[in-house]
Amino acid sequence: METRILIAGFGGQGILFMGKYLAYIGMAQERQVSWLPSYGPEMRGGTAQCGVILSDTAIGSPLVEEPDILAAMNLPSFLAFEKSVKPGGTLYYDSAFITEDFSRSDIQYAAVPATQTAEDNGLKGLANMVMAGALLKSLPDAGDGVIETAMKKTVPERKREMFDANMRAVKLGQSL
Repeated sequence: METRILIAGFGGQGILFMGKYLAYIGMAQERQVSWLPSYGPEMRGGTAQCGVILSDTAIGSPLVEEPDILAAMNLPSFLAFEKSVKPGGTLYYDSAFITEDFSRSDIQYAAVPATQTAEDNGLKGLANMVMAGALLKSLPDAGDGVIETAMKKTVPERKREMFDANMRAVKLGQSL
């Protein structure tokens, strides 16, 4: 089984961090993993995207051109990548920024109030991890042990105080 995920938004939203976290989820599940970040030269405020592949077999290419799952954190990303989602795939989007009409009937759309949920729970800046939690519903075997193991790998030692907040954000996302 192989799952191709594309995460897109603007710099500063934690797009690459979210991708790294999902890659560590795959590693904790002992799967083959690819993590390919891409961002504009502007960094904060510019475009950012990250491709993640989780597979039971060797991965031939790290490019995610037809994602099974798209997580769009802003409207420009939604508009740019909606057409690329594989038929039968799922497009998760932050409903705080995206209220567009949906153009496709061959994919599922999942509205996630990621930004609003993070802010309402004192987790400003962690909408990415709320979205990650919601997206975990589409990944097999992402149990609590795997989720915590991946978070321990993702949050660097120098920011260890952020571990609990990130875990809380993921749990909130799972409950949506």
